[in-house]
Amino acid sequence: MFSEPAREKSIPTVAIAIAAVAVVVLVAVLVVLGRKPSGPPPNTLLPVSAYGDNLMVTNVQMSEAASQIGGKSTYIDGHIANKGDKTVTGVTAQVLFGNDLGMPPQIETVPMTLIRTREPYVDTEPMSAAPLAPGGEADFRLIFENIGENWNQQTPGMRAVQVTTR
Repeated sequence: MFSEPAREKSIPTVAIAIAAVAVVVLVAVLVVLGRKPSGPPPNTLLPVSAYGDNLMVTNVQMSEAASQIGGKSTYIDGHIANKGDKTVTGVTAQVLFGNDLGMPPQIETVPMTLIRTREPYVDTEPMSAAPLAPGGEADFRLIFENIGENWNQQTPGMRAVQVTTR
């Protein structure tokens, strides 16, 4: 009779509100971080760089290598010469892999890397590590991992769509 009445268990509303806000913030952060950087849609032909006419590409050779997990890499090696009056610190190349099916070509956009050494294996470095001075020349390599099966195995077309100079 004189004891305290039993208390009803209540839901801790403050703790639930804090947890709900934390979940909403976490989801918002994941959505923002999960967005891909905006850029051209895949297989979009980009305009040629204004300085691209000053770059001469010769001795283009292609090769392939199989990986241990069943994939393959396609390499385009060549020689680039800077015939302009600026030092080139970076080149982004757009490569068009044609087919014989009448479909649009597969378009890949990749940075051009310079070949640093060839022995015991080909080692590359970004062009920014060894800029191409006016009149300078160097060997380059482009690397591709996902060329479609419908590629006709012909030498693809190449264009310099972004050239960084100083």
